[in-house]
Amino acid sequence: MSMNPEIDVLEEVLTVEETVDKKDLIVFNDDVNSFDHVINSLIKVCKHKPIQAEQCTFIVHYKGKCQVKRGDYEQLEPMCVALHDRGISAEIQ
Repeated sequence: MSMNPEIDVLEEVLTVEETVDKKDLIVFNDDVNSFDHVINSLIKVCKHKPIQAEQCTFIVHYKGKCQVKRGDYEQLEPMCVALHDRGISAEIQ
């Protein structure tokens, strides 16, 4: 914290704006894709570590969906398209 309250308020506003601008890449469960295909796709497309990709895949399977990446729309859009190209249901929210 600085000694200037105006700077503190500005920093808080910037933090809130950054948080609001972030989007989530969500992957949805289906009855078509194998666990291995989804895991490998998350590793390749989203740059997940193998254990992270495996955990996300299990969440998708048991919960029906999982947030696999968070970021700016411009960052997530090519990943979403790449997942679609691999036959995986995904959307940016």
